[in-house]
Amino acid sequence: MPFATAFVGLALNPITAAGIPLALGMLSGSPTGNAVQSQWYKDLRTPPGRPPRQAFPIAWSLLYLSMGYASHIAARALNETISPSHHAQLEHGLNLYYVQLALNLAWSPLFFGAKKIGLALADSVLLTGTAWYMTALLHNPTNSQTTYFLAPYCAWLSFATYLNAGIWFMN
Repeated sequence: MPFATAFVGLALNPITAAGIPLALGMLSGSPTGNAVQSQWYKDLRTPPGRPPRQAFPIAWSLLYLSMGYASHIAARALNETISPSHHAQLEHGLNLYYVQLALNLAWSPLFFGAKKIGLALADSVLLTGTAWYMTALLHNPTNSQTTYFLAPYCAWLSFATYLNAGIWFMN
């Protein structure tokens, strides 16, 4: 049984689908507040374009809700499709959804907790690539519905990867 099918039931409920990544993201990012107050973080040189730190919790909350709702759309489409090729794409896309969610949840502990900027960058590159690929896979079988919710996430991940790369390079 593919990994995604074990979690399709959770994603079929839009509240659960959106709430799980939001709750997990909040847990994963909870130590970040203390880390950004530390001297280590204050001493980091950052590339141009870094938003104020207050923007990150707002942006991430919206993105977690959005990606979670996209998983709901994909799970619903998986249950409704009769096309074998769409079924395969949706199943693969949902598997990638959980892979990218795990990579996403690992980033804050790597960067802020362990202070492993290079390892966090590798995670961010994998995360961003996985999210873009997942978005492309889910596009046709969901009649582009998931793309509306995942495109901002992919764009933000690309920007976050730029920031992480800049910090790694400059420090």
